[in-house]
Amino acid sequence: MDSEHFSIWYGLKRENTKNIEKIYLTASGGPFYKMPINKFKNIKVENALKHPNWKMGKKISVDSATMINKIYELIEAKNIFDISYDKLRIVIHPRSYVHCMIKFSNGLIKIIAHPTTMKIPIFNTIYSHDLKKNFKTKVDFKSLNNLKFSEVCHKRYPMVKLINYLPKKNTMFETIIVSANDILVELFLKKKISFIDIQKELFKFIKSKEFIKYKKIPPKNVHDIIKLNQYVRLKLLKKVYKSHDV
Repeated sequence: MDSEHFSIWYGLKRENTKNIEKIYLTASGGPFYKMPINKFKNIKVENALKHPNWKMGKKISVDSATMINKIYELIEAKNIFDISYDKLRIVIHPRSYVHCMIKFSNGLIKIIAHPTTMKIPIFNTIYSHDLKKNFKTKVDFKSLNNLKFSEVCHKRYPMVKLINYLPKKNTMFETIIVSANDILVELFLKKKISFIDIQKELFKFIKSKEFIKYKKIPPKNVHDIIKLNQYVRLKLLKKVYKSHDV
């Protein structure tokens, strides 16, 4: 369950998916949306956990700060709705009031908006066919009058460049990205590596000859995924501990 994917699902009800021109997934920008990039080297764990809009666990808060969570959402949207990556796009929307926009080939744009609470997507998923159930909320005109969408700055959020590495078909490469990030975030939370090391080490790792080949290897079963996950975690831990002397 995710607010973005719920919003896509809701927005596509009774629509012909062939008419989709572009789906925009919104990202708040996290706690470092306005921080000068030259200060990123000084980011501490407690800074990364202070999300401006959502109250989340430590792991997902860090993923939101690096914005790799949006890469996960792209992968999920592609698979859930059978939509190619070229029709999916990430945009910055600091207020987190709009959760997705769907542009159709007829020129119309659907915007799905709601307050920053997961209660609404969960409620509407459970009671989607029960017209007697109501969730009371008010229209936030302040947010509507200050939507402020913008392009993603790749210097500020280099993780977004992972879009260029995602294979069109389902492969084991996605497992490598997720597994490697899990370990790096864990090390950051333990204060073993810096915030910018998460991104640097991830890109170095997935570009290696040993793992880039997995872009052409599809998963056969869940056991292959679990086995690769365990191998990536051990391999990356050994590499990071050696290079960072931790």
